[in-house]
Amino acid sequence: MSTKLSRRTGWVLCGLALAFLAFDGVIKLVPIAPVIESLRELGYPAGAARAIGVLELACLALYALPRTSVLGAILLTGFLGGATASKVRIESPLLSQSLFSIYVAVFVWGGLYLRDPSLRALLPVRRGAGATRV
Repeated sequence: MSTKLSRRTGWVLCGLALAFLAFDGVIKLVPIAPVIESLRELGYPAGAARAIGVLELACLALYALPRTSVLGAILLTGFLGGATASKVRIESPLLSQSLFSIYVAVFVWGGLYLRDPSLRALLPVRRGAGATRV
């Protein structure tokens, strides 16, 4: 993939992840019934919605800034892993709900990987049978 196309694709993936996570974080700041009900289903108290929303938006802000994007991606990975664990714990449908946070994390890291040459240098994709030589 060309560098220009790679960077554009990376920004699109990051933008999609940012849009979804920003929406998700903001709706947790406003006490609306569907958010409170979904938190109760997951076993969280209703009062946790604001704290979760603030935490999510703080991680997202770090991810959105180019200088701190890797730190933000690491923190978002932990946040999304917790969401996955919560869904698995209540036995939500695997592909449509439990793994949805993993799909978002793939967008977070995939977008960052495609748009950041230093990350691609740190984590190179190796091709061919000779890639595992000792």
